[in-house]
Amino acid sequence: MNNELLMAEQHTLPNPLTVDDIARIDFAKSGGLVPAVVQHADTLQVLMLGYMNTDALRETLTGGQVVFYSRSKDRLWRKGETSGDVLVLDQVLADCDEDAVLVLARPEGPTCHTKTTSCFGMENAPGIGFMAHLAKVVTERAEASPADSYTARLMHKGIAKIAQKVGEEGLETALAGRAGDLDELHNEAADLLYHLSVLLMARDTGLGPVLDILRERHKG
Repeated sequence: MNNELLMAEQHTLPNPLTVDDIARIDFAKSGGLVPAVVQHADTLQVLMLGYMNTDALRETLTGGQVVFYSRSKDRLWRKGETSGDVLVLDQVLADCDEDAVLVLARPEGPTCHTKTTSCFGMENAPGIGFMAHLAKVVTERAEASPADSYTARLMHKGIAKIAQKVGEEGLETALAGRAGDLDELHNEAADLLYHLSVLLMARDTGLGPVLDILRERHKG
């Protein structure tokens, strides 16, 4: 791919917070707490809203997992400390007034206590946000019985077969694009994304590193 295509428009992104930046955050405005919106680091799906005090933000930045301040328990609360469904930190950004933070993280399991991907019930999140749910679906189906799941049967056949399917779907997507049938193009592209998700999972990875490369190329 020509990197210049990904660098056509340049945007200045806020720098991720470090421990040295904690003093910049205006905790006093809301009684010692700031709202912390959590988004999936890969798909940007909104996962949950929590609150942080100074100690929670410091623990998050230094420990690698997201920590909140629980208003009901009146103490620090590491997300997933009981369930194991932790949020692995990618980065934290401050808003323009520096009185709220955006936490980009990768969930290990469901984020919500109801066992959904998002506390906002967005299993069918719009746009690329659905990719987080798709990854969950692929993982669940891969662990099912091959008799009941196409994904499990494909995984059972091994990497070579999965890679072959990605190649086939890629070719079919290209042919649909050339033919100009948008419905066919959309359907073939959906098949390609699904099989690509299976291939990434089979290699014990996901979209995260792929999107990281795209972000780096975009930065120029």
